[in-house]
Amino acid sequence: MGVIDGESAARRAKQAVREVAWARLQGAGGARFPGARGRIPNFTGAEAAADLLAAQPEWRAARVVKANPDLPQLPARARALADGKRLYMAVPRLAAERPFVLLDPAHLDVPPRRAASIGGAMRHGRPVAVDEMDRVDLVVCGTVAVNRAGVRVGKGGGFSDLEFGLLVEARLVDRDTLLITTVHPAQVLDGDLPETAHDFRVDLVVTPGEAIRTGARSRPPGILWDHLDDARIAEVPVLARIRP
Repeated sequence: MGVIDGESAARRAKQAVREVAWARLQGAGGARFPGARGRIPNFTGAEAAADLLAAQPEWRAARVVKANPDLPQLPARARALADGKRLYMAVPRLAAERPFVLLDPAHLDVPPRRAASIGGAMRHGRPVAVDEMDRVDLVVCGTVAVNRAGVRVGKGGGFSDLEFGLLVEARLVDRDTLLITTVHPAQVLDGDLPETAHDFRVDLVVTPGEAIRTGARSRPPGILWDHLDDARIAEVPVLARIRP
């Protein structure tokens, strides 16, 4: 399928893939509360996937991790803190002037899993602006569907791409930063998946039983402003401030 030109065609193609992945996950009995459809699905085995991720050499070498705030990646976020890594988590929808929260295990007085929840991060983390952040060694992102080439389809909000673009622009991630997703095996689809110029591929796909190295190094060069409309820019304060 490959890179698709045209926003409406790409949107339709990606939604079709999401529907397949959500149905496969539900059919496999792998969806946890509150169900799969319409979200980055929480999946059975998320803890085992986090354990397998933590066994990878790239994880052991990482000192700074950036992760999405979705529920299926909570075990990975908690494991990062338990392993002594500094953790950045995006504010939902990037809706703050300081759009990330820093959780530093050296300064936490609550258990890692509590701190790594969305509510816990907002209570116990420190809001930071992009220019206050350190270089990121490893990015954990949420996924609806992915293939073995690392092409990833999210839930359609576009915020993972924006977060990544912001960090690229600030030179906090580069080609050496490992991009990872944790998923249920039913979310790993065969064949080509649709992607656009602002999408990034993941380098490592981790299920509860398999770590798939994709060989991907396909990343956008930063924020693609011509892919953003005025409404999206206006709702993300940092974008409105740095808009060229």
